[in-house]
Amino acid sequence: MTQWADLHTHTTASDGTQAPEDNVRLAKEAGLAAVAITDHDTVSGVRAAQLEGRRIGIEVVPGVEISTVAGGQDIHVLGYYIDTESESFLERLEELRNTRNKRNEMMLARLNEMGLAVSMEEVVKHLEAGKSEEDTIGRPHIANVLLAKGYVSSMNEAFEKYLGKGGAAYINPPRIRPVTAIDWIRDAGGVAVLAHPGLYGDEDIVRELIAYGLDGIEVNHADHTPEQEAHYGRLAREHGLIATAGSDFHGVRAGQVFHAPLGSKRTSLETVRKLQERRNNRENS
Repeated sequence: MTQWADLHTHTTASDGTQAPEDNVRLAKEAGLAAVAITDHDTVSGVRAAQLEGRRIGIEVVPGVEISTVAGGQDIHVLGYYIDTESESFLERLEELRNTRNKRNEMMLARLNEMGLAVSMEEVVKHLEAGKSEEDTIGRPHIANVLLAKGYVSSMNEAFEKYLGKGGAAYINPPRIRPVTAIDWIRDAGGVAVLAHPGLYGDEDIVRELIAYGLDGIEVNHADHTPEQEAHYGRLAREHGLIATAGSDFHGVRAGQVFHAPLGSKRTSLETVRKLQERRNNRENS
Protein backbone atom coordinates (compact mmCIF):
# COMPACT_ATOMS: atom_id res chain seq x y z
CA MET A 1 0.00 0.00 0.00
CA THR A 2 1.43 3.37 -1.07
CA GLN A 3 2.04 5.91 1.66
CA TRP A 4 1.78 9.59 0.79
CA ALA A 5 3.36 12.93 1.62
CA ASP A 6 2.53 16.60 1.01
CA LEU A 7 5.85 18.44 0.68
CA HIS A 8 4.70 22.07 0.59
CA THR A 9 2.63 23.61 3.40
CA HIS A 10 2.62 26.92 5.26
CA THR A 11 1.70 27.76 8.84
CA THR A 12 1.22 30.80 11.07
CA ALA A 13 5.02 31.01 11.18
CA SER A 14 4.68 32.75 7.79
CA ASP A 15 1.46 33.46 5.88
CA GLY A 16 -0.57 30.38 6.70
CA THR A 17 -3.60 30.47 8.99
CA GLN A 18 -3.03 27.16 10.79
CA ALA A 19 -0.53 26.55 13.57
CA PRO A 20 2.28 24.09 12.71
CA GLU A 21 0.65 21.46 14.92
CA ASP A 22 -2.63 21.92 13.02
CA ASN A 23 -0.95 21.15 9.69
CA VAL A 24 0.36 17.91 11.15
CA ARG A 25 -3.09 16.95 12.40
CA LEU A 26 -4.61 17.83 9.02
CA ALA A 27 -2.03 15.58 7.38
CA LYS A 28 -3.16 12.74 9.63
CA GLU A 29 -6.81 13.41 8.74
CA ALA A 30 -5.91 13.41 5.03
CA GLY A 31 -4.38 9.94 5.37
CA LEU A 32 -0.81 11.07 4.79
CA ALA A 33 2.29 9.46 6.24
CA ALA A 34 4.41 12.63 6.06
CA VAL A 35 4.10 16.40 5.69
CA ALA A 36 6.69 19.14 5.12
CA ILE A 37 6.60 22.49 6.89
CA THR A 38 7.95 25.00 4.35
CA ASP A 39 7.29 28.50 5.64
CA HIS A 40 8.58 31.59 3.85
CA ASP A 41 12.07 32.57 5.03
CA THR A 42 11.68 31.01 8.47
CA VAL A 43 11.98 27.61 10.15
CA SER A 44 10.36 28.76 13.39
CA GLY A 45 7.38 26.41 12.98
CA VAL A 46 9.33 23.22 12.34
CA ARG A 47 10.07 22.22 15.94
CA ALA A 48 6.44 22.39 17.11
CA ALA A 49 5.33 20.41 14.07
CA GLN A 50 7.93 17.71 14.68
CA LEU A 51 6.84 17.33 18.30
CA GLU A 52 3.22 16.92 17.22
CA GLY A 53 4.28 14.53 14.48
CA ARG A 54 5.99 12.28 17.01
CA ARG A 55 2.92 12.40 19.21
CA ILE A 56 0.42 11.32 16.55
CA GLY A 57 2.67 9.28 14.22
CA ILE A 58 3.20 11.62 11.27
CA GLU A 59 6.66 12.12 9.78
CA VAL A 60 7.49 15.83 9.59
CA VAL A 61 9.99 16.94 6.95
CA PRO A 62 11.86 20.10 8.04
CA GLY A 63 11.74 22.68 5.28
CA VAL A 64 11.76 26.31 4.22
CA GLU A 65 10.70 28.31 1.16
CA ILE A 66 13.30 30.94 0.32
CA SER A 67 12.26 34.13 -1.48
CA THR A 68 14.53 35.20 -4.34
CA VAL A 69 14.30 37.36 -7.44
CA ALA A 70 15.37 36.69 -11.04
CA GLY A 71 14.16 38.17 -14.29
CA GLY A 72 12.25 40.81 -12.33
CA GLN A 73 9.98 38.35 -10.53
CA ASP A 74 9.78 36.27 -7.37
CA ILE A 75 11.35 32.82 -7.65
CA HIS A 76 10.91 30.47 -4.69
CA VAL A 77 13.36 27.74 -3.75
CA LEU A 78 12.35 25.02 -1.30
CA GLY A 79 14.95 23.64 1.07
CA TYR A 80 14.44 20.24 2.74
CA TYR A 81 16.35 18.68 5.63
CA ILE A 82 18.28 21.87 6.35
CA ASP A 83 19.91 22.22 9.73
CA THR A 84 17.23 24.32 11.42
CA GLU A 85 19.62 25.29 14.21
CA SER A 86 22.47 26.52 12.01
CA GLU A 87 23.29 30.01 13.26
CA SER A 88 24.59 31.20 9.89
CA PHE A 89 21.47 29.93 8.11
CA LEU A 90 19.15 31.53 10.66
CA GLU A 91 20.99 34.84 10.26
CA ARG A 92 20.57 34.63 6.50
CA LEU A 93 16.84 34.00 6.87
CA GLU A 94 16.58 37.01 9.18
CA GLU A 95 18.12 39.16 6.43
CA LEU A 96 15.41 37.96 4.04
CA ARG A 97 12.66 38.74 6.53
CA ASN A 98 14.05 42.23 6.96
CA THR A 99 13.88 42.72 3.18
CA ARG A 100 10.32 41.41 3.19
CA ASN A 101 9.40 43.89 5.93
CA LYS A 102 10.79 46.75 3.84
CA ARG A 103 8.79 45.48 0.87
CA ASN A 104 5.63 45.45 3.00
CA GLU A 105 6.18 49.07 4.05
CA MET A 106 6.72 50.12 0.43
CA MET A 107 3.50 48.37 -0.64
CA LEU A 108 1.58 50.05 2.16
CA ALA A 109 2.94 53.42 1.06
CA ARG A 110 1.69 52.78 -2.48
CA LEU A 111 -1.74 51.73 -1.22
CA ASN A 112 -1.99 54.91 0.83
CA GLU A 113 -0.99 57.00 -2.18
CA MET A 114 -3.96 55.46 -3.99
CA GLY A 115 -6.31 56.41 -1.16
CA LEU A 116 -6.46 52.97 0.46
CA ALA A 117 -5.63 53.76 4.08
CA VAL A 118 -3.82 50.73 5.48
CA SER A 119 -1.16 50.91 8.20
CA MET A 120 1.30 48.35 9.49
CA GLU A 121 -0.39 48.65 12.89
CA GLU A 122 -3.62 47.43 11.29
CA VAL A 123 -1.78 44.58 9.56
CA VAL A 124 -0.26 43.48 12.88
CA LYS A 125 -3.66 43.73 14.58
CA HIS A 126 -5.10 41.25 12.06
CA LEU A 127 -2.29 38.70 12.42
CA GLU A 128 -3.02 35.20 13.63
CA ALA A 129 -2.32 34.60 17.31
CA GLY A 130 1.08 33.38 18.41
CA LYS A 131 3.32 35.10 15.84
CA SER A 132 6.94 35.51 16.95
CA GLU A 133 9.78 37.74 15.80
CA GLU A 134 11.19 34.80 13.82
CA ASP A 135 7.93 34.52 11.84
CA THR A 136 7.19 36.38 8.61
CA ILE A 137 4.53 38.89 7.62
CA GLY A 138 3.51 38.71 3.98
CA ARG A 139 1.09 39.97 1.37
CA PRO A 140 -1.84 37.82 2.56
CA HIS A 141 -1.71 39.70 5.87
CA ILE A 142 -2.02 43.01 4.00
CA ALA A 143 -4.84 41.52 1.92
CA ASN A 144 -6.67 40.67 5.14
CA VAL A 145 -6.85 44.36 6.02
CA LEU A 146 -7.94 45.38 2.51
CA LEU A 147 -10.74 42.84 2.81
CA ALA A 148 -11.69 43.85 6.35
CA LYS A 149 -11.92 47.53 5.36
CA GLY A 150 -14.06 46.81 2.31
CA TYR A 151 -11.49 47.90 -0.27
CA VAL A 152 -11.78 44.51 -1.96
CA SER A 153 -14.42 41.81 -1.91
CA SER A 154 -12.10 38.79 -1.93
CA MET A 155 -8.51 37.72 -1.40
CA ASN A 156 -8.19 37.05 -5.12
CA GLU A 157 -9.27 40.62 -5.89
CA ALA A 158 -6.69 41.97 -3.41
CA PHE A 159 -3.90 40.17 -5.26
CA GLU A 160 -5.17 40.76 -8.78
CA LYS A 161 -5.76 44.51 -8.30
CA TYR A 162 -3.08 45.49 -5.82
CA LEU A 163 -0.66 42.94 -4.35
CA GLY A 164 0.10 40.35 -7.01
CA LYS A 165 2.58 40.64 -9.87
CA GLY A 166 1.25 43.42 -12.09
CA GLY A 167 -0.97 44.80 -9.31
CA ALA A 168 -1.10 48.55 -8.68
CA ALA A 169 0.79 48.33 -5.36
CA TYR A 170 3.13 45.48 -6.28
CA ILE A 171 6.79 46.15 -5.66
CA ASN A 172 9.77 43.83 -5.73
CA PRO A 173 12.88 45.22 -4.00
CA PRO A 174 16.31 43.66 -4.63
CA ARG A 175 16.69 40.21 -3.08
CA ILE A 176 19.10 37.33 -3.42
CA ARG A 177 19.18 35.34 -6.64
CA PRO A 178 17.89 31.76 -6.76
CA VAL A 179 21.42 30.38 -7.15
CA THR A 180 22.30 32.01 -3.82
CA ALA A 181 19.35 30.28 -2.17
CA ILE A 182 20.60 26.96 -3.54
CA ASP A 183 24.01 27.69 -2.01
CA TRP A 184 22.49 28.64 1.35
CA ILE A 185 20.42 25.45 1.45
CA ARG A 186 23.47 23.35 0.61
CA ASP A 187 25.53 25.18 3.25
CA ALA A 188 22.84 24.26 5.80
CA GLY A 189 23.07 20.59 4.78
CA GLY A 190 19.81 20.62 2.84
CA VAL A 191 18.34 19.64 -0.52
CA ALA A 192 17.23 22.38 -2.96
CA VAL A 193 14.01 22.06 -4.97
CA LEU A 194 12.51 24.68 -7.30
CA ALA A 195 8.99 25.54 -6.17
CA HIS A 196 6.07 25.70 -8.66
CA PRO A 197 8.14 26.39 -11.84
CA GLY A 198 4.99 26.66 -13.93
CA LEU A 199 4.08 29.96 -12.27
CA TYR A 200 7.14 31.82 -13.56
CA GLY A 201 6.55 31.59 -17.30
CA ASP A 202 10.32 31.59 -17.78
CA GLU A 203 11.80 28.33 -18.98
CA ASP A 204 15.27 29.88 -19.23
CA ILE A 205 15.39 30.45 -15.47
CA VAL A 206 14.25 26.89 -14.80
CA ARG A 207 16.97 25.46 -17.05
CA GLU A 208 19.59 27.83 -15.63
CA LEU A 209 18.87 26.58 -12.11
CA ILE A 210 18.90 22.95 -13.20
CA ALA A 211 22.33 23.52 -14.76
CA TYR A 212 23.51 25.24 -11.56
CA GLY A 213 22.70 22.19 -9.47
CA LEU A 214 19.11 21.93 -8.30
CA ASP A 215 18.30 18.66 -6.56
CA GLY A 216 14.65 18.60 -7.55
CA ILE A 217 11.61 20.27 -9.11
CA GLU A 218 8.13 20.62 -7.64
CA VAL A 219 6.35 18.85 -10.48
CA ASN A 220 2.86 18.50 -9.02
CA HIS A 221 1.51 21.75 -7.58
CA ALA A 222 -1.98 23.10 -6.96
CA ASP A 223 -1.52 25.84 -9.58
CA HIS A 224 0.08 23.71 -12.29
CA THR A 225 -1.93 22.54 -15.28
CA PRO A 226 -1.83 18.84 -16.23
CA GLU A 227 0.33 19.83 -19.21
CA GLN A 228 2.81 21.62 -16.94
CA GLU A 229 2.97 18.67 -14.58
CA ALA A 230 3.72 16.36 -17.52
CA HIS A 231 6.36 18.76 -18.85
CA TYR A 232 8.19 19.19 -15.53
CA GLY A 233 7.95 15.47 -14.86
CA ARG A 234 9.80 14.84 -18.13
CA LEU A 235 12.33 17.54 -17.25
CA ALA A 236 12.99 15.94 -13.86
CA ARG A 237 13.53 12.49 -15.42
CA GLU A 238 15.73 13.95 -18.16
CA HIS A 239 18.07 15.62 -15.65
CA GLY A 240 17.95 13.06 -12.84
CA LEU A 241 16.11 15.39 -10.47
CA ILE A 242 13.79 14.47 -7.62
CA ALA A 243 10.17 15.16 -8.62
CA THR A 244 8.20 16.49 -5.65
CA ALA A 245 4.58 17.46 -5.05
CA GLY A 246 2.80 19.81 -2.68
CA SER A 247 -0.51 21.53 -2.09
CA ASP A 248 1.10 24.85 -1.07
CA PHE A 249 -1.57 24.89 1.64
CA HIS A 250 -1.90 28.26 3.39
CA GLY A 251 -5.09 27.59 5.32
CA VAL A 252 -8.41 29.35 4.87
CA ARG A 253 -8.85 33.10 4.41
CA ALA A 254 -12.25 34.73 3.93
CA GLY A 255 -13.75 31.29 3.31
CA GLN A 256 -11.21 30.37 0.60
CA VAL A 257 -8.56 27.67 0.82
CA PHE A 258 -5.14 28.98 -0.32
CA HIS A 259 -3.77 27.42 -2.58
CA ALA A 260 -5.36 24.01 -2.11
CA PRO A 261 -6.40 21.70 0.75
CA LEU A 262 -3.53 20.00 2.56
CA GLY A 263 -2.88 16.61 0.98
CA SER A 264 -4.64 17.43 -2.29
CA LYS A 265 -1.29 17.30 -4.09
CA ARG A 266 0.82 14.43 -2.87
CA THR A 267 3.79 12.25 -3.67
CA SER A 268 4.80 8.83 -2.44
CA LEU A 269 6.83 8.41 0.72
CA GLU A 270 9.58 7.13 -1.58
CA THR A 271 10.15 10.78 -2.63
CA VAL A 272 10.85 11.68 0.99
CA ARG A 273 13.40 8.86 1.14
CA LYS A 274 15.06 10.20 -2.04
CA LEU A 275 15.40 13.64 -0.43
CA GLN A 276 16.94 12.05 2.65
CA GLU A 277 19.29 9.95 0.53
CA ARG A 278 20.42 13.02 -1.44
CA ARG A 279 21.10 14.86 1.82
CA ASN A 280 22.99 11.90 3.30
CA ASN A 281 25.09 11.33 0.19
CA ARG A 282 26.18 14.95 0.14
CA GLU A 283 26.91 14.85 3.88
CA ASN A 284 29.14 11.82 3.44
CA SER A 285 30.91 12.90 0.26
